[in-house]
Amino acid sequence: MTGRIPQAFIDELIARADVVEIVGARVALKKAGANYKGLCPFHGEKTPSFTVSPAKGFYHCFGCGAHGTAIGFLMNYENLSFPEAVAALAERLGMEVPRTASDHERPSQTDEIFTLLREADQIYRAALRAAPHALAYLEKRGIDEATAGRFAVGYAPNAWDTVLRRLGTSKARTDKLVEAGLLVEKEDGRHYDRFRDRIMFPIRNPRGQILGFGGRVLGEGEPKYLNSPETAVFRKGHELYGLYEARQTPGRPHEIVVVEGYLDVASLVQHGIEHVVATLGTAATAENVRRLTRLTDRVIFCFDGDRAGRAAAWRALETALPFGGGMVELKFLLLPEGEDPDSFVRTRGADAFRALAAEAEPLADFFVRVLTARVDMGTVDGRARFAAFAKPLLARLPDGFYRAAVLEALGERLKLGAAVLEQLLGDAPTAATAARTARGERPERPGERPAPVPRAPRPGAPRRKTAVQKVINLLLHYPGAAAHVEAIEDLERLNQPGAELLRRVLETARALPTPKTAVLLEHLRDDPDYRFLERIVADEPLDSEAEAAAVLNDALQKMVKEADRARTAAAVRMHQAAEPRDMGEEHDPFGPPGPERGYPPDGTDR
Repeated sequence: MTGRIPQAFIDELIARADVVEIVGARVALKKAGANYKGLCPFHGEKTPSFTVSPAKGFYHCFGCGAHGTAIGFLMNYENLSFPEAVAALAERLGMEVPRTASDHERPSQTDEIFTLLREADQIYRAALRAAPHALAYLEKRGIDEATAGRFAVGYAPNAWDTVLRRLGTSKARTDKLVEAGLLVEKEDGRHYDRFRDRIMFPIRNPRGQILGFGGRVLGEGEPKYLNSPETAVFRKGHELYGLYEARQTPGRPHEIVVVEGYLDVASLVQHGIEHVVATLGTAATAENVRRLTRLTDRVIFCFDGDRAGRAAAWRALETALPFGGGMVELKFLLLPEGEDPDSFVRTRGADAFRALAAEAEPLADFFVRVLTARVDMGTVDGRARFAAFAKPLLARLPDGFYRAAVLEALGERLKLGAAVLEQLLGDAPTAATAARTARGERPERPGERPAPVPRAPRPGAPRRKTAVQKVINLLLHYPGAAAHVEAIEDLERLNQPGAELLRRVLETARALPTPKTAVLLEHLRDDPDYRFLERIVADEPLDSEAEAAAVLNDALQKMVKEADRARTAAAVRMHQAAEPRDMGEEHDPFGPPGPERGYPPDGTDR
């Protein structure tokens, strides 16, 4: 369903989200008093200036000025839109994003596709119960009835028109079945079922809705697995088979195992390895890895012990490199030659699989071992091949300590000093340069200084703010103080620059269900002057939370008196012409910048 995300849901999401956990999954944080501190992920720095406040649900960097809520962090760090960031945070917390809709809103096209996929699933599940040879195949593969039921396993009969006859009752329905990937249209306009004589595995989103199917041929035949095509609801690179089932167990999973086959997932789960998912017939994608790192503390990529498995492991590693060095462990497990997860767990048991998984190689170790084994560093050609292999891969690693540690490990493995290794690799592009290229931006030219990062004034540097800005700053950091404001009606007499914005902030803060900085900011996200609020909240208030209510009332009373005096003086000077207001392109709620306004002090837009 389309529509806006209800504000009440965003409030609950922010209240339940642990900003330290969200940020800490991507940035190494250390406790520093009531807050947490780490190196800012938005600009290069050697001394930590990035702080996260669990009490306020807010992060702020004193180096580059980056700041925001858990939703804002996901938007900036993952390059997500607001709805995507809300969906990502909700998925992590196991919440479903609701949407408001008008009374006249009609079912969307995707709603119709979901309905048809659900009806097809019912057909396949009923057909399995009536197909002895399909049941015999599952029994032969060791899949019991309970596991088949948990994963809603079905069977597509060996006929060309099972779904077509049952669901294609009109041309419009038939066309929609083609859109859903259930039918194939021939050149002559006739249609037939896409899936025939296959064990059917429904692929579900986190809400349990069926997005598509994976069909496994019975016995021999090609292709062994046939997946639904890309549709309006199904994107192979974004989904993982078994993720919905893995998230049905309570609590955050400590680790998730990634395998290649749907039967591998079912078999491992049946033997007690609860949190297992599979990629959808393709190598793991960046979106797959990004989603998994939101959900768990450790991801183990498990592959068959043959040549194809090793190749698949290397492709997964290339995708996972940009996610290395974070708070989520990324590990790789290659099974013994000739084994796959299904055969291994059925012949050796769950404990043997767990023991092997416990020895999985960390991403960096696997990367160094496989990379150095590919070349002979004793020859000139071998070193050249190594440089050709390593340079683009190192460019995918995140800049900073992790990349330096990998280079050090490579040097030790190759018995080369750091200087020799750097010389061999030459001008290997950094992750920042790779990111610029990926965005279509011009790469930095040799000798060119990188573009300066806009910096906020250093902590403690003087920044003159108006009384209105100081009060807004206090309200943003301590929204609970708004409930203690006295003589609220007197504030209508305020006429200082920014007074209207102050009244909006105060009114919003007083109505909050949870008086928290992050909740208040998300309520104000659509305010026309939100960007000014972002600047103001970047400064820590001079007063403590315990003093906030008293300081707030005192400041407001003084502002009201000042407004009354100014109004009286204006009445005396009625003969004087009013100073014309600057109506430039950008509206500033505090009037034109300058020393007399005090924000910003030099008139620049920070």
